[in-house]
Amino acid sequence: MSQTRLIKADLHVHTEYSMDCGTPLEKVIRSGIDAGINCIAVADHGTTEGALKLQKLAPFTVIVAEEILTPNGEVMGMFLKETIPSNISIDQAISRIREQDGLICIPHPFDVLRRISLDGDMLEEVARQIDIVETFNSRSPSLKSSVRAGDFARKYGLAQSAGSDAHTAGEIGRAYVEMPEFTGKDDFLQALKQGRVFGRKTGPLAHFNSLWARLKKRL
Repeated sequence: MSQTRLIKADLHVHTEYSMDCGTPLEKVIRSGIDAGINCIAVADHGTTEGALKLQKLAPFTVIVAEEILTPNGEVMGMFLKETIPSNISIDQAISRIREQDGLICIPHPFDVLRRISLDGDMLEEVARQIDIVETFNSRSPSLKSSVRAGDFARKYGLAQSAGSDAHTAGEIGRAYVEMPEFTGKDDFLQALKQGRVFGRKTGPLAHFNSLWARLKKRL
């Protein structure tokens, strides 16, 4: 009996199409290969443009995702076909993701150092509409937020994801899910539920790199 092939999926990566990241698409590909990553979810802020382009270029699986900013925090749409505008309500974000037959993931929940993270009250309100909770984010400094995210995911029977939240090439692969290969959205969700989360925390310097990238783009 043949064994199911396992892949390493970093499910939260940014590219130069994010306002606070300067990593070219070609460098994302090279860094992913060097880190042994077979699948990435490109979740740029407010756009799917980079993800759609990378999907055509990369020799590994690229999931088109997007971090959508709402007044209550960020929501990640996965398996999208086009950009969803930011600065809409959380209900509108969820509705627009569903219109594209996408999956709804909550990135870096319970991270008290990020004003763009959903808090417990809002998460409870939308819990039944969520598919995935990011239970390990390399850029979230506190392990407490990961524990709370894991507890929340188990409470509602949600799939758990992990991502480096890479805004620089060297961060890619610092967190990933080891999971069975998949084909398509529905297969992905089932494979993710069988996955194991691995990750290392990124130092605070990474946030300064993001700030510098943002300033350079403004200038």
